[in-house]
Amino acid sequence: MSEEILVNVTPRETRAALLEDGVLQEIYIERTRRRGLVGNIYKGTVTRVLPGMQAAFVELGLARTAFLHASDVARTQGQQVAEGETPSPLPDIRELLHEGQHLLVQVLKDPLGSKGARLTTRISIPSRYLVYMPGGSGVGLSTRIEDEAERTRLKGHIEAFAPELAAGGYIARTAAEAAQPDALRADMLFLNRLWESVQRDGEIAKPGQRVHEDLPLAVRILRDLSSERLQSVAVDSAETAERMRHFTRTFIPDMTDRIVVHEAAKPIFEQHGVEAEIQRALERKVPLKSGGHLVIDQTESMTTIDVNTGAYVGKSNLEDTIVRTNLEAAEAIARQLRLRNLGGIIIIDFIDMDDEIHKQSVLQALERALAPDHAKTQVTAVSALGLVEMTRKRTRESLEHVLCEPCPSCAGRGSLKSAETVCYDVFRELLRATRQAEAKELRVLAAQEVVDLLLDQEAATLAEVSAQAGKLVRLQVEALYSQEQFDVVPI
Repeated sequence: MSEEILVNVTPRETRAALLEDGVLQEIYIERTRRRGLVGNIYKGTVTRVLPGMQAAFVELGLARTAFLHASDVARTQGQQVAEGETPSPLPDIRELLHEGQHLLVQVLKDPLGSKGARLTTRISIPSRYLVYMPGGSGVGLSTRIEDEAERTRLKGHIEAFAPELAAGGYIARTAAEAAQPDALRADMLFLNRLWESVQRDGEIAKPGQRVHEDLPLAVRILRDLSSERLQSVAVDSAETAERMRHFTRTFIPDMTDRIVVHEAAKPIFEQHGVEAEIQRALERKVPLKSGGHLVIDQTESMTTIDVNTGAYVGKSNLEDTIVRTNLEAAEAIARQLRLRNLGGIIIIDFIDMDDEIHKQSVLQALERALAPDHAKTQVTAVSALGLVEMTRKRTRESLEHVLCEPCPSCAGRGSLKSAETVCYDVFRELLRATRQAEAKELRVLAAQEVVDLLLDQEAATLAEVSAQAGKLVRLQVEALYSQEQFDVVPI
């Protein structure tokens, strides 16, 4: 599988697209006014401690106070659990934090919807090959590094270099596979110098001030996504390309020659079909090649995905048709989760299957398709209701939340009252207005569709209501009103 990264730079917005074998898999968007906060380190102030939730609210100078749970508060030396011991229950949050306390915190999750950012005091700083945890200990390895000999080699090198550096723990990232010892040591030295700088800045920073900011998107994507499979990085800005090359010369020398400037007249995202894919990723319905389709609905609490055969009728029997559709849907779902950056709880309603072997084959196909995902996923077995429940780690807002806002007409419900329903709302309001105000006539201001219905199919009802009210009723079209809006004005 070959990978390619496309970077589109416009004033105050940078977009990056990851393509696998020419197919868009992930899209990243960063705007100057709304830069992601994940990875940033702040000097925060505890404003409120909530014992009933085992959590605290921390002021960072953002629009909403951030949230810090007891499980994300680093233990002191006396609270550390020795190797082999059973972890003790979490201490009371009041033993860990108190109101007015200043502390260094790192953002784990961006603010999502009405929720503030999720924080941790377990600081971790990533580099090309490693993640340094100043408050941790030991050496961990990415589960994606599967070769046991390579895991042993990496752990041995990191443990050998660790004593000459500051205390702390290290995690070898997937990119560390086959990395040379000198490169690992250089990464460890860089991380130690960076942490020393963060500590110095944290001591003099004012409460609510940002102490450390993660790299901008164009550079960060090189650090996080570069691998042997990455064939090229095309950028439509010469200035940004040079900034990326400056980073790779220091940290990823073998990537420098793969960064090229897109100079064609056609915009880079249009040339590779990315713009059209982004538009399709905002739609509810996702067509499948066979003729079936997915329906994806994103809510605040979870995302639901419904699989339908649609126009696909199969060639042999019903069970075969269902299994083929479900297998194709499993691959499509994995791609849509990455492309739309859907996280949290996800419920998948595959088409019902009777054979247990078929159910397992669809689950295995889903897990295989999710394997390349950079976000952590967990899939459960098919439930008694025939649903597949899964979770996907959510650290930033979904594509829909980044690019869209709730419809002003339906307020995000996805539906409007019918014109007929609004007519009957008007009738009730006319009768209510009669009882509350003395007026010679009542004027109804409404959308064109509602007025047309009042003058046509509901004309007799309007006349009856007018007679009952004992008032003349006049209708007035308001072009700026949505179908649900209306006003009854006594005159």
